[in-house]
Amino acid sequence: MISVALTVGVPQARARESADFDEFYSASVRGLTLQLYAYLGDLSEAQDVVHEAFARAFARWKHLSGYDEPVAWVRRVAWNLATNHFRKQRNASVFLRRQRTEHIEGPDPDRVALTRALATLPANHRRAVVLHYQAQLSVAEIAAQEGVAEGTVKSWLSRGRAALAAQLRREN
Repeated sequence: MISVALTVGVPQARARESADFDEFYSASVRGLTLQLYAYLGDLSEAQDVVHEAFARAFARWKHLSGYDEPVAWVRRVAWNLATNHFRKQRNASVFLRRQRTEHIEGPDPDRVALTRALATLPANHRRAVVLHYQAQLSVAEIAAQEGVAEGTVKSWLSRGRAALAAQLRREN
């Protein structure tokens, strides 16, 4: 009998808490939104942070409803969210300033021809040529990286150079 009375009372208590929160929200949302709008300069962002603050308040309403001024708690949360918004914007701005793209000239015709010629080589010859001539690795370093004997690398380089020379002659 007691458990029936308690379970009947719980939904009524929650309904009462929900109604109290709705009243609190209605009385406070406009003023807080205007304050945050003045701070942020963006109505949409102000509405977002205020609604997020109220959502957090709703989750804690049982506790917050006992405060003298629960709106002060919601205001503090909203301002903290707005400050985080500014911090994220500043960090993004600093990052973007550092990431400015510099204008880089397109490849010259010789580079395009070389890239095309390299693409015709077998993968192991191409890797050896690129690692040796562009990455400036020694034959020993390439051999260690590729897990082959130095003589194999020398062979790849020799065959790769010969194939490149023939390919580049054909293109000219």
